[in-house]
Amino acid sequence: MQKRTSFDSAEIMHRAEDLMQAASNRYRITVQVAQRAKRRRYEEFDAIEDPLMKPPIRAIIEMSDELTQPEIIGE
Repeated sequence: MQKRTSFDSAEIMHRAEDLMQAASNRYRITVQVAQRAKRRRYEEFDAIEDPLMKPPIRAIIEMSDELTQPEIIGE
């Protein structure tokens, strides 16, 4: 039985690669993704939007959006 996902794994890989290329330190960006995923996991423990999207994947998407759309950070 195959799971249906609401995201494209190739897109996630592309976004993660963009984050790694934009970062000056690969280790640091990896730790930042992990910390954001952990924080989001505990902040939204009760309000799970998409149970198929794990916190690290959501963190990668958010961070890559912030990278490509800097107006998000200003809010």
